[in-house]
Amino acid sequence: MTEEGYNKILAEINYLESVKRPEISAQIAEARDKGDLSENAEYDAAKEAQGILEGKIAQLKGLIANARLIDEKQIKTDVVQIMNKVKLKNVANGAVMTYTLVSDSEANLKENKLAISTPIAQGLMGKKVGDVAEIKVPSGILKFEIMEISI
Repeated sequence: MTEEGYNKILAEINYLESVKRPEISAQIAEARDKGDLSENAEYDAAKEAQGILEGKIAQLKGLIANARLIDEKQIKTDVVQIMNKVKLKNVANGAVMTYTLVSDSEANLKENKLAISTPIAQGLMGKKVGDVAEIKVPSGILKFEIMEISI
């Protein structure tokens, strides 16, 4: 995991614990004040939201506990590896795209961050600039020419 991704998760945990948790506690207290809990839908909904929130916090803390930070200074660009930004050209249609290969927890296609466990990322691993990677995907085989590897 990158330091940026690590810090992003820490910030999310902090937000959930310091903002969302008190909000839900207040909702539970308000619903409890309304009387009979056995027929109180607001109370049930607030308790369910609390359970979901606590599950999310536990999941994020587990992710942080098992994270290994990658030293970006040790990343090389001679072959494709995790944390590289790879500029690709689809051989079939000529489309050019750039992806950064990241850990599964940091993957975000909107930001062009591709999880290292995906078939495309796996097919690119170890390739050099100029290589053509033939990658088997559910829709068939895609061919990508590696145009550039950077950090």
